[in-house]
Amino acid sequence: MYNPGEEIIQIVDRENQEIEALPRRIMRAEGLIHRACYILVFNDMDELYLQKRTDTKDLYPSCWDVAAGGVVLAGESYEDSAVRELAEELGVNGVVFRPLFDHYFEEDDNRVWGRIFSCIHNGPFQLQKEEVAHGCFMAVADIFELSSREDFTPDGIEILRKVVNT
Repeated sequence: MYNPGEEIIQIVDRENQEIEALPRRIMRAEGLIHRACYILVFNDMDELYLQKRTDTKDLYPSCWDVAAGGVVLAGESYEDSAVRELAEELGVNGVVFRPLFDHYFEEDDNRVWGRIFSCIHNGPFQLQKEEVAHGCFMAVADIFELSSREDFTPDGIEILRKVVNT
């Protein structure tokens, strides 16, 4: 049976230089800096796919998330991670990724170097039941309004602000 806590994750330092590879459970328990990919999925009407995380996620359970994605495994590039994560979470393959920027985020229990990508896909999606409870396309302005009244992943909403302001 698959256990995400045993995935071997790439650990990095504050300059995003590789240090070691450790199981995800140790990375979370010790608050180690790691890498992640974030994929903003837009449709042809420039709406963003917003997803609700399941209540079993190890970080930010039941929060809204503006990006598909996840941790970069040891020996994996950001780009390979983005392809893998988009296929796993949303069932999307064969899209063209547009790299946007790298971003460092730090909060009490989450320190991460992320590479942000965007792509265009109109659905349908095949949601990964362990990670995504449900989702929908929404205008970016409406996402910001919703974030004032509901819980969002703080790294995701920070990234979306940066995307909008660049």
